[in-house]
Amino acid sequence: MSTASVTARPGAVLADLLPSSRVRDAALVLGGAALTGLAAQIAVPVPGSPVPVTGQTFAALLVGTTLGARRGFAALALYAALGLAGVPWFAQGGSGASVSFGYVLGMLLAAAAVGALARRGADRSPLRMAGTMLLGEAIIYAVGVPYLAFAAHMSATAAIAAGLTPFLIGDALKAALAMGALPTAWKLTGKS
Repeated sequence: MSTASVTARPGAVLADLLPSSRVRDAALVLGGAALTGLAAQIAVPVPGSPVPVTGQTFAALLVGTTLGARRGFAALALYAALGLAGVPWFAQGGSGASVSFGYVLGMLLAAAAVGALARRGADRSPLRMAGTMLLGEAIIYAVGVPYLAFAAHMSATAAIAAGLTPFLIGDALKAALAMGALPTAWKLTGKS
């Protein structure tokens, strides 16, 4: 894509509004990983759960939606790889494979899924954006909760009680925030 074609074409995500280059893509991937790592530091412990409420999942879904499936997946893969290698940017300054690492793996898949949906215009209306975010959250839980059960030696019921139920209200709030923010960003660009 040349700089002359920096308009919202069908199949564009917000990141596509920037002039295209490999440097841009690398910076977006690095920025997406860093944003997710910073948001993970916003953490509130949940009594009875080894998994805190963080800004990490919201950032991961935002990264996927704004960067698209390929770059969003790459950003979350970089985030996961560097966290496994010891960078302390998982929730609460953690690194390595903990009992909550399954949520990070789920974020990889969720970023790709919401990015693919954003390419189909899911980020341009509040209702579609809410559905996209909720689907992304469901993907994260579909990987994270079973991993939690396995890694923490919990029953499925205990893992759901500790790793899903306490987070549902927060996830609804994150979806509400996204359903206002991303469609508004498109409107502000004048290219929706």
